[in-house]
Amino acid sequence: MQRRPDGPWCRTALGRDSSLQEAVNQVFEQLRGAPEADLALVFASASYASDLPRLLPLLQQKLNAAHWLGCVGGGVVGTDPAGTPHEIEHQPALAVTLLRLPGASLRPFAIDTTSLPDLDGPAEPWRERVGAELEEGQSMLLLLDPTGSAINDLISGLDYAYPNTTKVGGIAGPHSAAHGSLLFGSGAGGDTGHGNTDPADTVRTGAVGCLIGGSWRLDPLVAQGCRPIGPVLEVEQAQRNVVIEVSCGSTRNSPVAALQSILTDLTPAEREQVKHSLFLGVGQSDFSLPSADLTPVPEAPGSFLVRNLIGVDPRNGAVAVGERMRVGQKVQFQLRDADASRDESRQLLAGQHVRRSEPLAAFLFACLGRGEGLYGEIDGDVSLCREVFGTVPIAGLFCNGEIGPVGGTTHLHGYTASWGFLVPNDPPGGTAAPL
Repeated sequence: MQRRPDGPWCRTALGRDSSLQEAVNQVFEQLRGAPEADLALVFASASYASDLPRLLPLLQQKLNAAHWLGCVGGGVVGTDPAGTPHEIEHQPALAVTLLRLPGASLRPFAIDTTSLPDLDGPAEPWRERVGAELEEGQSMLLLLDPTGSAINDLISGLDYAYPNTTKVGGIAGPHSAAHGSLLFGSGAGGDTGHGNTDPADTVRTGAVGCLIGGSWRLDPLVAQGCRPIGPVLEVEQAQRNVVIEVSCGSTRNSPVAALQSILTDLTPAEREQVKHSLFLGVGQSDFSLPSADLTPVPEAPGSFLVRNLIGVDPRNGAVAVGERMRVGQKVQFQLRDADASRDESRQLLAGQHVRRSEPLAAFLFACLGRGEGLYGEIDGDVSLCREVFGTVPIAGLFCNGEIGPVGGTTHLHGYTASWGFLVPNDPPGGTAAPL
């Protein structure tokens, strides 16, 4: 038996054949000789959906990993044999990542979302579903089936049960096959209690994930791709998800009237963007406005949760937002475009680089609305990551909704790039695992 190296390592492979078997063979060739891994992540194009029950059994014939986790996506992110990451949209692709994480505590889980614990009850039933206690320094990789019920309740419940645990992931891609979109299994040495004797058992609905603790964690980065326009406003009147009145200093007005005043200071190109790319940033933390000149103080980067504007009431100028609103909340109109997305991602990635050296791996969960449709060119987000982290292996998928934290709370997003950077944990008074 081949000896497993003591240090951490990451091996990646990318298959791009239209045949699932041939794509698996390409992965085998690229991972030839890989020792047993602690965790294997598998991301597959929806073009393989009809063959999905065969996928993990095929991979497990020649690859060894204690735990297997993955799903189908509307597109796949993977790193080719030359070490170059790619965002593959509308084409068959299979990305496999093998990870050896010395000192890591890995707790894979699968949850049936048809019946969830009460959000008003104790946290323990939620932890029983996951099968792990709350520990310091945990993070969570979370993948959801698009047919699952109560997705927002699940995310809220996991935040309730694991309040200081970073959660990163996304909703898998839909397909027409008569089975789920999620992959979950165990291999030699696995302790999930779910064997792979029946290939159909490896395909799931609901939610699957993995708690990562001990010497390793996922550092999150959520790039929402927007830039603010106009001042920061305060909500004066709101009902559920409808904002009726806002203020800026002593001036109170309807949201539509406030937007009309903002339009006068925009360029013609920006006014055109407002017609199809306008969103509302909802403040996730309290901050104050100076009283001298009433100039708004911007919140820290990432503290605005960008939400869709889903309706306007012409009678009173109120706007409906894709988020429950409250009086006193800070809001700011936002425009989304390629330049804003590049600028925001570069700023956030540079900040991640200052805090951390090169990660062992990076996982990208990007909206189907990003990619070439946003940037006008392929590999937009992975190229921005490689500008900062020059050799990091990247894997992931294009999602129907992305999961990541904003303002300390986990949210389900749209149009975002939600990153998870696998880095050594820093236990209190301890030493991080070496890279």
